[in-house]
Amino acid sequence: MELPVIDPVATGRRINELRTANHLSVADIKEYLGFATTNAVYKWLKGESMPTVDNLLALSLLFRVSMNEMIVYH
Repeated sequence: MELPVIDPVATGRRINELRTANHLSVADIKEYLGFATTNAVYKWLKGESMPTVDNLLALSLLFRVSMNEMIVYH
């Protein structure tokens, strides 16, 4: 049995889709999560890094979806 592997680029696209569907800017996400800059958020959206589990949970509550609905894996 193969273990699932998270696709960070597709996950970043999914987070961006949810962000825009909720009419939120990257700056809105930065402020909601209490970040000083938007750098981390842009890295997620580009698939250069992944949010921590805590940040995934916070985003899932903000977007009103499960964490599983945000993560794209194969």
